[in-house]
Amino acid sequence: MTATSPSDAAPPGALGLIAGGGEFPFMVARGARRAGCRVTVLALRGLADPELRHEVDEFKWTGLARLGAWTRALRRRKIQRCILAGAVNKTAMYGRCRILRNLPDLTTLWVWFMKVPNKRTDTLLGAVGDYLARKGITLEDSTQYCPDDLAPEGVLTDLQPSAAQLRDIEFGWPVAKEMGRLDIGQAIAVKEQEVIAVEAIEGTDQMIERAGRLCAHGGWALIKVAKPNQDMRFDVPTIGLATVENLERNGAKMLVVETGKTLVIEREKMLEAARRFGIVVVGRRTVNAGDG
Repeated sequence: MTATSPSDAAPPGALGLIAGGGEFPFMVARGARRAGCRVTVLALRGLADPELRHEVDEFKWTGLARLGAWTRALRRRKIQRCILAGAVNKTAMYGRCRILRNLPDLTTLWVWFMKVPNKRTDTLLGAVGDYLARKGITLEDSTQYCPDDLAPEGVLTDLQPSAAQLRDIEFGWPVAKEMGRLDIGQAIAVKEQEVIAVEAIEGTDQMIERAGRLCAHGGWALIKVAKPNQDMRFDVPTIGLATVENLERNGAKMLVVETGKTLVIEREKMLEAARRFGIVVVGRRTVNAGDG
């Protein structure tokens, strides 16, 4: 085995951050820099917030479907550790003119058409992680630099769940976990022990809007969970102030998330809004083997 020369070694604490939309990339960047990392961001064009450049050591725009370009940029900087963080709307990968719109590089096309048996989120992102690993880049737990922002256990609002809401939690939790196991989605809408809506490719926000239309009288619950074998490197369930505001607009009265597996953006602002809207927020831990 050939020894690595000092000039070939990765800079101490060097971290790559492939950033999508929302606040999550900011949280990762700030936490990583507090931990002493030198952070290089590959910002996904049209998704990442340009203000992120002020939180990191190096900022570079890149395309969504440019896996080869990501790899070259990281290797050129001798970065051997990387995190994926931020929202990416999977519907951008479908529809008319998707090839022209996303302009994938040859590496992405090879993975998309040749290396995955299906286009489920776990399959696609797992293939991305495997490809990076073959190039000497380890894709790491996306929450490792912001563990305090994961949902705690218990009722998080002053308002307590009613007996009917507790029944909805017990009914809906294993259903939501099964949807996660099948890699269909991470959230369901429930009322009176009936599933109103299931999240799929459209994402949680649009599912909330659909549930609001289907349950015009309101009073339903959103249950959002991690997959039974959640890979914390990607697709971590996320909620925040915008989630609660969307729930209020669409008549929901309870939000249930998985303790230690759900990222909470701006927790205090979110909980204050929940109190104001009369929405119960619960952090639940998976304890039964049957739940995953």
